Amino acid sequence: AREREEIHEHGVNVFDMRAIDEQGIGAIMRHILDVVAKTNGLLHVSLDLDFLDPDIAPGVGTTVPGGATFREAHLVMEMLSDSGLVSSLDLVELNPFLDDRGKSARILVELTASLFGRRIFDRPTRAA
Repeated sequence: AREREEIHEHGVNVFDMRAIDEQGIGAIMRHILDVVAKTNGLLHVSLDLDFLDPDIAPGVGTTVPGGATFREAHLVMEMLSDSGLVSSLDLVELNPFLDDRGKSARILVELTASLFGRRIFDRPTRAA
């Protein structure tokens, strides 16, 4: 209850899963980026791997079903990159001992590359 009071008291905008489902991650990201740009702000990105669905990123300490898909996460990273508003980044919650043959680590690298401007067509493909 105290957390809700502090969020309200400080005017923090909260976008929960329902908002993401109803509005879409793209619309929410555009809103956030517009607010930051209008205030001449910058963003710190804490790429916390456990926000992803555990089916695609199992190598985290606390898995919670219903997390973001790779497509949603990739879109967020591309939009952040395009905005030019990101000033710092940290990568957290990867636990290699819980990972499935590096699956989560590879996702983390892909998302980080997207944040730094790499696009899908820039990625090498595997020969069949």
